[in-house]
Amino acid sequence: MKTSPSIEDLIGIEYSKLGFFREAQEKITQLRASTRELERRRQQIQAILDGITDVMAVISPEGRITSVNHVFYDVFEKVSPVGRICHQVFRDSTSPCGRCPARIALKSNRLCRQEHVLTIAGVPRHFEITASPLRDPHGHPCHVLLLKRDVTVERQYQAKLSHAEKMSAVGLLAAGVAHEINNPLTAILGFAQAILRHLPEARNRVPDDFGVKLEEYMQIILEESTRCREIVQSLLAFSRPHSGSQSPVNLNQCVQETLKLVRYRIKEDPKVRLQQELDESLPPILGAPSELKQLFLNLLLNALDASHESGITVLVRTYVRDDERICLEVQDTGCGMHRESLPKIFDPFFTTKPVGQGTGMGLSMCYSIAQAHNASIEVESKPHKGSTFRVVFGKIP
Repeated sequence: MKTSPSIEDLIGIEYSKLGFFREAQEKITQLRASTRELERRRQQIQAILDGITDVMAVISPEGRITSVNHVFYDVFEKVSPVGRICHQVFRDSTSPCGRCPARIALKSNRLCRQEHVLTIAGVPRHFEITASPLRDPHGHPCHVLLLKRDVTVERQYQAKLSHAEKMSAVGLLAAGVAHEINNPLTAILGFAQAILRHLPEARNRVPDDFGVKLEEYMQIILEESTRCREIVQSLLAFSRPHSGSQSPVNLNQCVQETLKLVRYRIKEDPKVRLQQELDESLPPILGAPSELKQLFLNLLLNALDASHESGITVLVRTYVRDDERICLEVQDTGCGMHRESLPKIFDPFFTTKPVGQGTGMGLSMCYSIAQAHNASIEVESKPHKGSTFRVVFGKIP
């Protein structure tokens, strides 16, 4: 027969329950404090990550993005990255990258640096990528921290600096070579012209066939020497420092006056169609008129030389872009250029024309004149479609 618990036993049981509840309440309080501290630290870490000016993403071993910072959304707009495979997000590709920096970092358990070109909104941009393995308590890599720094502007400035140094060196070389060649070339031209001038007087003293061949040979010497002289003049013009004196210039007027120089060539060739779209309200720019005319003439002749059998249409435009820039554009429907040629077109002596039909100095002079006017030249070209050269000037402050 069971006996009823005594009052002392009941009080002891209640005290035990009370102690358990107090202990549970203390643990709940501690847990809440720990949760608040964890949330505070999480927010602090997220603030640090969001303060990083580079694109940041954490990648799982399977290649899925687990978290990103705010800069990611500034660069890759309208993209929901979390949970998606990284190469789908960054490259819009169904297959992994050939040398994926995240995979290399995970496999080697070491930092990996690479530079990639990603196309964002149709524009190619250079990114310096750093993949750093995140390790578990045992030191094994479990995730990868991926940092992508946009170095597009940096690479553009490096390319411009390299090109400017190359142009300067070529300019010095061109000046020396031109002066050394100019004197003997003048003598060759002078004597060739003298022989041709006196040749009719000597015809009766030499065999007919020899006289005909001699005249033919001297004519070739004269033509080729004249072509050499044109190259020398181009070298001298390229090496000569541009005028430092600039004044407000009506760009449309420069265009119209330059077009008069090539009217004869356009009229002689029925396959050439010239169109003009000049903005009559175009504000003036700071520049040297003679140099601006030379720049436009070179671009125009370059467009005319791109003609093919079916003919060519050349469109000359002037307009204001973004209320800040003044543009001179020469567009043609000629043969165009391959992508491989585009980085070289402003290099001295580079030409895509057949041998004997170009010195390769025209576009180099355009680049040099544009630089002297704090302007830039934008180029778009597709094979068999044509090319567009756009000179972008700044407004007068």
